[in-house]
Amino acid sequence: MSDIVSIRFKTCGKIYDFASEGIEIAEGDLVVVESDFGLNIAKVMRVLPSGASADRELKHVLRRATAEDLQQREQNKALGQEAKLYCNERVMARGLPMKLIATESTLDRKRVVFYFTAEGRIDFRELVKDLAAKFKTRIEMRQIGVRDEAKLVGGLGACGRELCCKTFLTSFEPISIRMAKKQEMVLNVGKLSGLCSRLMCCLRYEFDTKGQPAGISGIEVEAEHESPAPVMGTVEALRPPPEKRDRRKEKQMPAKASEPVPEEPADIDPEPVEDVAGEESPGIVDPLAAAQQSDENKQRGRRRPRRRRRNKK
Repeated sequence: MSDIVSIRFKTCGKIYDFASEGIEIAEGDLVVVESDFGLNIAKVMRVLPSGASADRELKHVLRRATAEDLQQREQNKALGQEAKLYCNERVMARGLPMKLIATESTLDRKRVVFYFTAEGRIDFRELVKDLAAKFKTRIEMRQIGVRDEAKLVGGLGACGRELCCKTFLTSFEPISIRMAKKQEMVLNVGKLSGLCSRLMCCLRYEFDTKGQPAGISGIEVEAEHESPAPVMGTVEALRPPPEKRDRRKEKQMPAKASEPVPEEPADIDPEPVEDVAGEESPGIVDPLAAAQQSDENKQRGRRRPRRRRRNKK
């Protein structure tokens, strides 16, 4: 019975199972396999225990990679750079609306693949004829999306680290703006987009666990503080997600509860003042006369002096 090993062709590519019969292989070894794409070098990620079975027929590992195989792989990389330059020249000469991203070839150079991006369908039949006449091998053109382009090219994200799709992500999952809304993030598409101009893949990392306090209460954490020594604290509670908050209680609370409510003044009757020797007391004012005087003052304030018009010469 042959052993089963899991291999990977690229750094963040998918993992495939192959059968190794009569070959001593350890984790981390480089092996030569025959896949649907052709003859290639792959890295062994894990070796399954003896007796493990597969639900389908597996392809076999041919051999462990030798020094000649590794040297041939380096030569193929140089061939890929030459093919990319020549393909760009032919694309510009024929005026094709496409952008060439990367090239790669099989270990035996029986096939060369060109990865490109374009807005629509491209008629590249004449371009394939030019490439086949130049390199004397089978030519394959693959149109990819913007997320696959970022995975092939690589770069740094907004966090300052290398792109997740270039380091550990093996497949792309759908991302929606609802994930950012649930995590109470600023709904700015420009800040939530990555180098591929799509929503960042990291929005999904905490989407399923955001707002779930189970198993978190009572954990000691270290927080930043102005003092040089670290400050330790304990998680007592988490802020509930927006859909679980009681908005009615927030609306019923007064805007400023600390301010005292002014009391209404009590009705107090004024004490009567008697006239002495028929003279008016200096502290008493006739209400009718005061009202007439106030109206006259308002009318005077409304009147504005007329401006003299200058005769135009």
